[in-house]
Amino acid sequence: MRSVDLTARARIRNAAIDLFGREGVNRVSVRAIAAQAGVSSALVLHHFGSKEGLRKACDAYLVETLRGGSAVDLGDTAQLGAMLDTPELRRYLARAFLDGSTEASMFFDEIVEVTERWLGRGVDEGWVRATEDPHTRAAVYITWLLAPLLLHEHVSRALGVTDLAETDAALRFSRSAIDIFTNGVFADERVLSAWDKVGKDRS
Repeated sequence: MRSVDLTARARIRNAAIDLFGREGVNRVSVRAIAAQAGVSSALVLHHFGSKEGLRKACDAYLVETLRGGSAVDLGDTAQLGAMLDTPELRRYLARAFLDGSTEASMFFDEIVEVTERWLGRGVDEGWVRATEDPHTRAAVYITWLLAPLLLHEHVSRALGVTDLAETDAALRFSRSAIDIFTNGVFADERVLSAWDKVGKDRS
């Protein structure tokens, strides 16, 4: 995204990704995008038709980038790490999830399905515990993975780091998360039993 040798269309898209991620789609004008890209507003509309068309192009570019190419399946949740290489894309993806764009919603559903299959293979191979509700577990797992993306500022502050995407900070956060996934937090089942009791009392 930082290359100086880009087509006008790519410069417009990158400017939109940056501004949409920082301020939200509704707060950014076509004129502001054109100014950052160094083109006219008319050229933005020529390439994308409207601001909504530009937003959809940004979403499509984001999903393709995270997949490693439009023809490549996600494979496993490790592909989510691609977003950490580009601050602009990281902000844009966080904003897209919060704004509820169609493409971001479809991508979230897709990675939950991929994660459910991945964890299912782990159950079959013996390195993942079985669960009564594998789909919900996959959704919760993805929520954990997205936490540093959506709450980047707050998690960074809590950990006393400037950028959670920086390698040492990311490894620190990830190590703690993996420890929780592997070893758990609670030493017995009293909290789980209390939670199950709430459900039984409601039925």
